[in-house]
Amino acid sequence: MTRGAEEETMAWSYFCRDVVPFAAMVAVECVSVGSNTLYKAASLRGLSFYVFVFYVFAFATLVLLPIFLIFGRSRKLPSAKSPVFFKIFLLALIGLMAQIAGCKGLEYSSPTLSSAMSNLTPTFTFTLAVLFRMELLVLRSSATRAKIIGTLVSISGALVVVLCKGPKVFAAASSSSTISLHQKMTSLKPSWIIGGLLLSSQYFLSSVWYILQTRIMEEYPEEITVVFLYSLCAALISAPVCLFAEKDLASFLLKPDVSLAAVMYQGGLVSSFGAIIHTWCLHLKGPVYLSLFKPMSIVIAVAMGAIFLGDSLYLGSVIGSVILSLGFYTVIWGKAREETVAGSEQSPLLVTHIIEDEAFSLRSD
Repeated sequence: MTRGAEEETMAWSYFCRDVVPFAAMVAVECVSVGSNTLYKAASLRGLSFYVFVFYVFAFATLVLLPIFLIFGRSRKLPSAKSPVFFKIFLLALIGLMAQIAGCKGLEYSSPTLSSAMSNLTPTFTFTLAVLFRMELLVLRSSATRAKIIGTLVSISGALVVVLCKGPKVFAAASSSSTISLHQKMTSLKPSWIIGGLLLSSQYFLSSVWYILQTRIMEEYPEEITVVFLYSLCAALISAPVCLFAEKDLASFLLKPDVSLAAVMYQGGLVSSFGAIIHTWCLHLKGPVYLSLFKPMSIVIAVAMGAIFLGDSLYLGSVIGSVILSLGFYTVIWGKAREETVAGSEQSPLLVTHIIEDEAFSLRSD
């Protein structure tokens, strides 16, 4: 292979393994932020979160069915008695509990608090990944220190976005409809403590979901099939639970308003295509990489608010976004360092350079 062809191959590999997952995860987080806001608006109009959860999984299953029939049958389906199917069923149960906790937490709080509490996801996921030996924890290694420091910096940057406003950088003219929507979203006096606890539970369960999903993909690497079976099992589990919990059967009749839009948006985008992208990125990059995009939801929420809702942009949001980005790329550098070490067995010269670098860093300590 010529040098030019080798460089082209390496560039394409970098694009597929780094650029595409990054862009896909940013898109998913943008969609998720919009979903939280839309559900909050629907809940203020009387949509029961049990009804919402059931219809989301049912609608996601219908959306995924033709995709599964066309693209997801390249491998034999796991039997109902197989360990893989049991793990998918357990994954659906965890996903259902996380969805219920998140929806109830949003009812008690707001999408802003939900985005702020998402800072806990990298910490939960990194801790669980270390406990289950899915992440290397060698404190003398520069890669491990980069991941730990980067995770803490990312969380700090997200907190700066939430807690520190500072002077206005961009003052947008707020329309009357925007002011009315903001008043509706903040007019209630919810219990922020209960909401925060429920949202914390949601993001802890999401971290467990990431870990279990990664284990499933190691045994059965079929993203579309796993996501379809997950949605199907979640819909079957949620049906009796939601019917029992929601006594008013008339509430299951959705009107063509914001409630129906919230269900179709969440089920058709986040819980179907978003879940496929999550599963693919988990298979490709691991759970810690995926969890790092959760703090970015605050930055995305601030940016979307400034662009689409006419919210003002504050200096604290800009500084926090820069800090979060630095932390994120520090973790990415640590992950890339580990992948280089893992693949260095194929290049003795690369092994020599890595050993020399690590030895130098240890002597510096």
